[in-house]
Amino acid sequence: MKTKEGFILRKVGAQYVVAATGKASENFNGMMRLNETGAFAFRLMQAGVTEDELVARIVAEYDVDEDTARADVARFLAALGEADALE
Repeated sequence: MKTKEGFILRKVGAQYVVAATGKASENFNGMMRLNETGAFAFRLMQAGVTEDELVARIVAEYDVDEDTARADVARFLAALGEADALE
């Protein structure tokens, strides 16, 4: 799974934001605020990872249990899907 081209991640002060640019902004014209974990996941998704790989990397990086990570990833993917940010 991968993020669509045109969605960019930037750090603004202490906050991470994702915004749509170019053609991607025709379907999504807002911004998504992300915490550090969300920014970590978004970067991995820009490179293209499976959901299982994403969960495993979050478990390893943040020392959380797999069930919690899987539930958080599902919510994150749903939010990206609503923004039409997934390929």
